[in-house]
Amino acid sequence: MVGERLDGRYAKLWAASTTSALGSGLATVAAPLLIASRTDEPLVVSGGFAVAWLPWLLFSLPGGVLVDRVDRRKLMIVLDWIRVPTVALLALAITTGNVSLALLYAVLFVINACEVVFRTAGGAMLPSIVPKALLERANGRLYAGTTLAHGMLSGPLGGFLFGVAAGIPFYLNAGTYAVSALLLGLIGGAFRWRPGGDPGEPVKRSVRSEMAEGFRWLAGQRLLRTMVGLIGLLNLTLVAATSVLVLLAKERLHLGAVGYGLLFTCMAVGGLLGSVTGDRLIAWCTPTWTLRIGLLIEAGTHLVLATSTNAPMVGVTLFLFGMHGALWGIVGSSLRQRLTPPDMLGRVGSTTLFIVAGGNCVGALLGGAVASEFGLTTPYWAGFVVAIIVTALTWRVFDRAVVSAAYAEEPSVSR
Repeated sequence: MVGERLDGRYAKLWAASTTSALGSGLATVAAPLLIASRTDEPLVVSGGFAVAWLPWLLFSLPGGVLVDRVDRRKLMIVLDWIRVPTVALLALAITTGNVSLALLYAVLFVINACEVVFRTAGGAMLPSIVPKALLERANGRLYAGTTLAHGMLSGPLGGFLFGVAAGIPFYLNAGTYAVSALLLGLIGGAFRWRPGGDPGEPVKRSVRSEMAEGFRWLAGQRLLRTMVGLIGLLNLTLVAATSVLVLLAKERLHLGAVGYGLLFTCMAVGGLLGSVTGDRLIAWCTPTWTLRIGLLIEAGTHLVLATSTNAPMVGVTLFLFGMHGALWGIVGSSLRQRLTPPDMLGRVGSTTLFIVAGGNCVGALLGGAVASEFGLTTPYWAGFVVAIIVTALTWRVFDRAVVSAAYAEEPSVSR
């Protein structure tokens, strides 16, 4: 690692990602607060989460094909500029008193349709500007910036600004997308992969065949496919729980808008600590035990949320969960970037997002439905049971020798 460092191109990518995350975080906090100010129906509240996650299910796979066909940086810039007027329209509607839940849902759908492709492009672009030996550090700092902005800052800030005027968080969100686009425009270089990694016209193939190629490659990687399937299942229960968290905070923890935002801050502080120290913690703990301990934390988080009415205890639990989430993200992203052929990074990344999004979308609807029918804590009990079962079934998959071999494996161009 001597002589290798994260250069100015990475710094611009980091700044764009962090700025965008700040605005998205404000909207993430403000949107459920806006819905909850109009209704106490759990299914309607969780419906906002379902609409936000639906594009991840619909556009992940074709988005990955697009990312592997075009310049990844230019694509990210276009997506940012699409989101600027979309969010600004929602903010204006809120300010003028013409907002409706239908409009809010539509805007959430559009900005998340852009986000799924934006995130895939960013992940595929990263190995082109970062030395392989520094991928854990680069991913950790990206997670740190996103966590700091999206959770730690935007949580209480979003709740406070919503209390001042409901439209302000969305105006700021539109502004951050504009800043992100400008920063990405300053990154030099071309970021488009062709067959063999060489310049030239891409081979004419159908979108379906290219999506299938990404699926087949991922299916052939035991460690990666296990991680992806596991995350998809755990995210189903996690999003089911998160989709009604605003109601849990209100009814069981007796927190207001700012207190609800602070719960995200607790998670963000843990995520920030895990991100900043992630490469060192993972090296010390080993990737194997990072993954295994994370599964136990996942189960414990659901148990505390199901049983506790103590806000500080819930805050500490979410802190630990945030730290676990950052470390898992670093290990998963770095493994995928190390193992995947460069010309398939978009499709493999989007296939991962597709599977994860399936759990998120179903979980958002399931959380509201289950809470409405069986009580507010039921999604958390279900999450605890699922996490325990998953931990038992996958414990041996994350064998130290298997994970070490994956880190040592070299990717090659697929075609």
